[in-house]
Amino acid sequence: MADVSLGEADGWSAKPGHFVWINLTQLSIEQIDRLKTQFGLHDIAITASRGRGQSRPKLETFGDALLITLHEPRRQAGGTTFDETQVFAGKGYVITLRHGPSQPYREVRARCEAKPLLLENGKDFVHHAILESVLESFEPEFRCFEEEIAALEQRILQRDLHLADFEGIYELRDGLRRTHAAITSMAEICGKLDRLDFPFIDDKMRPYFRDLEAHVSHQLASLTGHNERASQALELGFLLEASRQNVVQRRFAAWAAILGFPTAIVGIYGMNFQDMPELSWRYGYFVVLAVNLGGCATLSSGEQAGCELWS
Repeated sequence: MADVSLGEADGWSAKPGHFVWINLTQLSIEQIDRLKTQFGLHDIAITASRGRGQSRPKLETFGDALLITLHEPRRQAGGTTFDETQVFAGKGYVITLRHGPSQPYREVRARCEAKPLLLENGKDFVHHAILESVLESFEPEFRCFEEEIAALEQRILQRDLHLADFEGIYELRDGLRRTHAAITSMAEICGKLDRLDFPFIDDKMRPYFRDLEAHVSHQLASLTGHNERASQALELGFLLEASRQNVVQRRFAAWAAILGFPTAIVGIYGMNFQDMPELSWRYGYFVVLAVNLGGCATLSSGEQAGCELWS
C-alpha cells in the first residue's frame, strides 16, 4: 500500500488490481464535490453521511455502492458514548469518514499491510479489517462492564444503597442496553456481507465475514451474561434493602412495646384514685421505678435477640 493524493485517487482505483482507501475525519464541500465526481457517489449516500448520530449501525446499498454506518464505544464520565464511522465502498475504492475523537485507522492499515496474501483480496479485506477493528473496540467496554458489576455486587452486600448507587445502576443498565443494540446491528451487517450477493464483494472473503459474525455472536452471548448478572445484582439489592427495612420496622415496633410497658404502669398510678394502698408505701415509688426499669431491660434484651436472629 502506498500513499497517493486525493486528486490521483480515481485514477488508481480504475487500474486493474488496484484500489484506494481514503480516510477522512470530516467532509468539506470541496471534498464532497470531488468525491462525487471521482467515484460517482450517490446523492442520498452523501446526504446520509451528513446525518450524524444514526440510530444504530446499518448497511445500505446505493446502486453498486455500499454505505456502512458503524459505532465505536467510548467510555467517559457520564457513561458510554459512541463515535460514528461511515464506510463508503464500491468498485475500486473504500472511503472512511470518522466523526468524533475515534482512533485513526493507522493500526488497521498496518494490520492489512502485515498480511499481503489476504491484502491481495483488495478492498474486501479492508472492509473485513475495519469491521474487525470496530468489534475489538468493544472488548475494553466489556471489561469495564464486568468490573462495574463486580463493584456493584460488593456495594450491595456491604452497605445500604444510596441514591448515587441507583443512578450508577441505571447508567450501567443503559450502557448495556445501547451496547447490545450496537452489537446486534453489527451481527446484521456481517450477516449481510456473508450471505447477500454484492457484485463488488469477492466470494473468497465471505468466510472471513462469516468468522466475524461468529465473533459477534460470542460478544452477544457475553453481553447477555453481563446483563443478566446486572439484573440479578439489582434484584438482590432490592431484596436486601427490603430485608433491612423490615428489620428497622421490627425494631420500631419493639421499642414501641418497650415504651408502652412503663406508660401503662404510670398511667395506672396517674388515675388519682384515693384507695390505692401503694401510694402510702414508703418505698412505693422506688418499687414502681425498679419494675419499670426491669421490664424495659427484659423487653430490650428480647428485642436485640430477635433482631440478631432475623439478621
